[in-house]
Amino acid sequence: MNILVIGGAGYIGSHTVYEFIENGHDVTIFDNLLTGVEANIHPKATFIKGDILNMGDLKKVFSSNGLRSTAYDSVVHFAAFKNAGESMDKPEKYSITNLVGTINILNAMCEAGVKHIVFSSSSATYGEPQYLPMDEAHPQNPMSYYGFTKLEVERYLDWYSQLKGIRFAALRYFNAAGYDVKGRVRGLEKNPANLLPIVLEVANGTRKSMVVNGSDYPTPDGTCVRDYIHVNDLATAHVAAVDYIIRTGENLKCNLATGVGYSVLDVIKMTEEISGKQVPFTFVGRREGDPSTVYANSIVAEEKLGWKAKHSDLKTLLTSMWQVYG
Repeated sequence: MNILVIGGAGYIGSHTVYEFIENGHDVTIFDNLLTGVEANIHPKATFIKGDILNMGDLKKVFSSNGLRSTAYDSVVHFAAFKNAGESMDKPEKYSITNLVGTINILNAMCEAGVKHIVFSSSSATYGEPQYLPMDEAHPQNPMSYYGFTKLEVERYLDWYSQLKGIRFAALRYFNAAGYDVKGRVRGLEKNPANLLPIVLEVANGTRKSMVVNGSDYPTPDGTCVRDYIHVNDLATAHVAAVDYIIRTGENLKCNLATGVGYSVLDVIKMTEEISGKQVPFTFVGRREGDPSTVYANSIVAEEKLGWKAKHSDLKTLLTSMWQVYG
């Protein structure tokens, strides 16, 4: 199949491109390289530099008289800003890229007659956990504007499916982490804001120390607990999702998680064990809006996609990252 991966030079996108190509698919990457890393572009992929906010760029990449002689079988859409904290300060930035950019993609798909899309959604659509493990029936009440944008795109997809016949999968990731277990993707993420990259940057000396937000949560060690999912596991889910929506003609919304939670201190201690380095940190107050514990099941993905996380234990996650950061 011909697959268009929008944001395919990014952290999750680049790993997913490797998975598609390894499974025999032809891939075109469309990326503006604002956060994507050129070194992570698969050598067998066709790369087109462009921006989802530029309709001329999108028309070019979707054009049948462009670089492709046939239409794409599916789009995989990763292009978005993802810093939840920043989204609360700069909602206009997230509105333009995450919302308007996605509408542009959907409109370009309609014009080109492309009927399938896999969307990079997020556990941030759920908000504060009302029960654990979280499942797809959990109420969606985002606590950040970032989460709102992801939920709003899911709603756009519902409407475009109803009105234009587009079939979609919305994959709700929990905490993406890790690096390619085969060592093929090694370009570091630009300006990471998530816990694990920050911990690794302290371990390798890029940062002198770090802060831990909150030491008095109702968890075994007082720090927040999260469900981490290896980026290689996310990649296999995208390949399975494309196959599913094309083969069945059905839409899909599902969690990608492990059902296991690790605390901030678990992450720090395991990093020190793997790296042999100290990770200096200081406790500070809780961060507003941080739930104490988040983990989820992935029963829908298991049943519909035959998918299950294989590389998402904490040791594998951090070992794969240290091979790149160390």
